[in-house]
Amino acid sequence: MMLTVDEAQRQLLALAEPLSSETINIEDAVERTLAAPVLARRDQPPADLSAMDGFAVRGRGPWQLVGEARCGAPYGEALQDRTAVYISTGAGVPPMSDGIVLIEDAHVEDKTLAAASCGDPKWIRRRGFDFCKRDEIAQAGTLVGPAQIALLRMAGLSTVSVAGRPRVTIIECGDELVADPAAASGLQIPASNGAMVAAMCRRTGANVRTIGPLPDEQSIIEQAFETETEQHLVVTIGGASVGRHDLIRPALERIGADLSFWKIAMRPGKPFMVARRGRQTFIGLPGNPVSSFVTAYLFVLPYLRALEGRRGRLPASIPLPLAAPLPAGGAREEFLRGQLVDGQVEPMTERDSSALRALAGADLLIRRPVNAVPSKGGDTVPCYLLDIPAAG
Repeated sequence: MMLTVDEAQRQLLALAEPLSSETINIEDAVERTLAAPVLARRDQPPADLSAMDGFAVRGRGPWQLVGEARCGAPYGEALQDRTAVYISTGAGVPPMSDGIVLIEDAHVEDKTLAAASCGDPKWIRRRGFDFCKRDEIAQAGTLVGPAQIALLRMAGLSTVSVAGRPRVTIIECGDELVADPAAASGLQIPASNGAMVAAMCRRTGANVRTIGPLPDEQSIIEQAFETETEQHLVVTIGGASVGRHDLIRPALERIGADLSFWKIAMRPGKPFMVARRGRQTFIGLPGNPVSSFVTAYLFVLPYLRALEGRRGRLPASIPLPLAAPLPAGGAREEFLRGQLVDGQVEPMTERDSSALRALAGADLLIRRPVNAVPSKGGDTVPCYLLDIPAAG
């Protein structure tokens, strides 16, 4: 019996063993995964600071101006009743200040400040309002992006512990494939799936190497497997079905790999395979381009995120309204290409799993359950946006 997509994902992710960590400079940590919780080493703000240009005041006005507070040059004394200092955005607020009078609301004449209202405390950023020393500011498994770089530095860190990068080899197979797209002639086809899946994997931060295209000869495929013993993951493309020239499964059996599961109740992507050799995982993708893309998106990328201990491993679906109806579904879960137009999903009419032009033009995948009932325009369907980097 074929596995469901959800069960196949669960079984695959259960095989992932988190990689060892390394400590690197914060600036080099973008697109890396935090290996441990991060604690702040300082308060932010480090003191009460003004959120606006204006005047720090105490008591009711009018106020006597007694000085100035600038960034890096505080006034240095507590305010007395009915006194004020000019203050810049980001400058330290003098002790005993009641609030800030905005500069546009103030009138100054002969060192006397007048305003229609008293100082407002909401314009004071209180010490530690963002975070305090020893607060957990980032969880293990967090993907580091530009905002996290700034946060970690603001918290007083210059280095951080991150998960190691997965090592991945992608092997493309098929007698009909040629490595040089310009050299394809007759019934030959330019090898494209390997480059596509490699690009997808690199977006997760993995170190990727590619092999092939290899001919449909079992001994050559076995030899390629034997050279990749140090890789965390080996992804094969093509040869995972049941034809006479589908040689991935027998090649895996010959090198001593154990088959974890084979075939998934989904369209496209039914001939999908997972095997293990020691602590190494093999994932066999179908050879049709759209099938390769969809299964890589749903299985390979989540597995790489799991190796890094990423919090968001599986892609998250979002509900979106259909712009056009969809017919009833079949006996397998379906993942249809679609385009996002004015906030609605336009299903693409081309459904062939070899049609790369339709794949390249797609913004998202529409997920439809087994035996889905017909959907009409306006109905909400779960969708996976494809332009989101595999950052989870």
